[in-house]
Amino acid sequence: MAISLISITDSVIDGDKKRVEDLVQRAIDENINRREILNALIKGIHDIGEKWTRLEVFIPDVMIATDVMKAGMGLLAPHLKKGEDWVPLGRVVLGTVKGDIHDIGKNIVGSMLSSSGFDVYDIGVDKPAITFIEKAKEVNADIIAISALLTTTMKGQQDIVELLTSMGSRNCFIVMVGGGPVTQEWANSIGADGYAETAAYVPQLANELIRRKRSIE
Repeated sequence: MAISLISITDSVIDGDKKRVEDLVQRAIDENINRREILNALIKGIHDIGEKWTRLEVFIPDVMIATDVMKAGMGLLAPHLKKGEDWVPLGRVVLGTVKGDIHDIGKNIVGSMLSSSGFDVYDIGVDKPAITFIEKAKEVNADIIAISALLTTTMKGQQDIVELLTSMGSRNCFIVMVGGGPVTQEWANSIGADGYAETAAYVPQLANELIRRKRSIE
């Protein structure tokens, strides 16, 4: 009997790595459309993110689900690249600002973006503004995503926007900001392009911002 793609989605949500690997491999063997398999995996991450925002699951559940998603993608990715013209939704440089060593939220965002079809370049924590920009130029990024988890380090997000402007590169990259003390008002005040209150909404927002930018280029 042919597998149900819904089963792949449910297994991601349940954090059942072995079942996801078995189902993805069966779907590949049965020659199910690769994009449909990918979409089933992505939906699992999206749904677990929604559950997180509703406080129905907790951070460990999200991290387990992202690991399960990566396992499924590990099997699927080579077939996507061989059988289809695989193009990532966009390239994202992600990091935490200078003076801040927090990384849990950043790691969740990175996993969700990666699992949703973005190429993610995580530069780590405690990084100065120039490091974000140099990496973004190196990989031809679409988005610079900047995390700050302390009120005392939020200024680092503004520093990156201002440095981009002084270098004449502000329009080259979409700037997204986030972190515990960060708000939409703060994002607006420093001239950032995007802000999401929770990690669950970051992939959707990133996709929308990239589409908007490309439509006017």
